[in-house]
Amino acid sequence: MILDKGYVHGGDIYSRPVRLDFSANVNPFGAPEAVKAAVRAAAEDLCAYPDPYCTLLREKLAAVNGIEPDHVICGNGAAELIYTFVAALRPKQALLPVPSFADYEGALLGAGCPPALYPLSRENGFLLTEDILSAIGPQTDLLLLCSPNNPTGRSVPRELLLNILDRCRSTGTWLFLDECFYELTDRDKAFSLTPYLREGDRVFLLRAFTKAYGMAGLRLGYGLCRNRELLMTMSRLVQPWNVSTPAQAAGVAALSCPHWPDTARALFQTEKPFLTENLSALGFSVLPGDANFLFFSGRPGLFDALWARGVLIRDCANYRGLQPGDCRIAVRTRRENEDLLHAIREVWDV
Repeated sequence: MILDKGYVHGGDIYSRPVRLDFSANVNPFGAPEAVKAAVRAAAEDLCAYPDPYCTLLREKLAAVNGIEPDHVICGNGAAELIYTFVAALRPKQALLPVPSFADYEGALLGAGCPPALYPLSRENGFLLTEDILSAIGPQTDLLLLCSPNNPTGRSVPRELLLNILDRCRSTGTWLFLDECFYELTDRDKAFSLTPYLREGDRVFLLRAFTKAYGMAGLRLGYGLCRNRELLMTMSRLVQPWNVSTPAQAAGVAALSCPHWPDTARALFQTEKPFLTENLSALGFSVLPGDANFLFFSGRPGLFDALWARGVLIRDCANYRGLQPGDCRIAVRTRRENEDLLHAIREVWDV
């Protein structure tokens, strides 16, 4: 018997044969050789338990982000940290703009906190606007944001994000900001709140090695937070040794390759316009995004037709606020992108 986990994400290359996976937004160049070598070397120490505190990795992350090691927490992927954060906070009222990543709501529901949904407008390109500030009040325990947002790829503008930070500070609201796509965001839109963190702040920044370093299979995420009480509570909620020895070694190795995401980011400068132009010519409505993926809309049926041909994209109809025909694709190499467009032309009535 196969247990149904209610899987609602991309990257399912196991249900049927897939020759092209455009559903997972990872670095198209995969992991650096240094990361692969570190994983191989870590295999020699598999008989020993992992470091339960991820000491070396946290020290390296702290140095890179200009923060103290005690303000860094590591997890078995970003997803574990989402659930652990919500379980530690136990909010009574949470505000969640939608559409957005499904596990935010999943974590809230698991903690007995159905979120107050803040719908983003399709007519406005799913952009977050100043109106969100009036929705944050003293009764709001938690605001969850993703920038760039998944699946739309739209970033929260810098000025608005800083205003949100100020508003949350004035109302005592926790701000959970998912920055997992930060390293692969267009340079003119990439903006992190890391330099703005204060001691004791009610702010949690989520990061991961998954996207930028092509390490989805290793499961390694981390959080930056200058509220030690919250981090201590989170640490008590996870199982011991939740981050494996190979994952810790891979993270340290990835940090020795700081320019690895830049190679992919340079590729996106040519490939995003290429995909946008060709999808638009086929009659799809393409949203201008800031990350390493594109959100577009058309008639329903594209996902199934492509999957039958071994090409996997992300059907976004199961996102809150979206509908059949809404899709998301990763931006990959020119050869792969041309292959995807060829497959779409084959199955689409143009």
